[in-house]
Amino acid sequence: MTDYARNKKAFHDFQMEERYEAGIALTGPEVKSIRAGQANLKESYARVRDGEVFLIGAHISPYENARIQGQLPARDRKLLLHRGEISRLIGKSQEDGKTLIPLRFYTKRGNIKLEIAVASRKKQYDKRREIARKTADREMERAMKERLRR
Repeated sequence: MTDYARNKKAFHDFQMEERYEAGIALTGPEVKSIRAGQANLKESYARVRDGEVFLIGAHISPYENARIQGQLPARDRKLLLHRGEISRLIGKSQEDGKTLIPLRFYTKRGNIKLEIAVASRKKQYDKRREIARKTADREMERAMKERLRR
């Protein structure tokens, strides 16, 4: 599996609860553009509309060598999920404070997939606590390496 785009900020701002793998309806030039690393998931989210899930705000740059020009880079794209998953997402996304966040584009058996998560926003003190924990872990690793060198 190759990651083509990751939403790093989502891991900082949100607490992930459930993750889902979704196919995504793309045009040929969009697939080539994603494989060339021209996709951006920042500021994007997923929404359930009329019993279907859509990716909103993801930016996929137009492929330079495409015959078809004029594709909108930030258009809404339909996500392909099973009916049971969609109904579960409808219930989860309607809970107070829950959002559907795209995490990464990747390939699985040659197909482009999108990992989405049901997430809730972290509080400021949770972010500070996580940064402090990561810093402490990093310092502990550094101390262990120093100790092994001696």
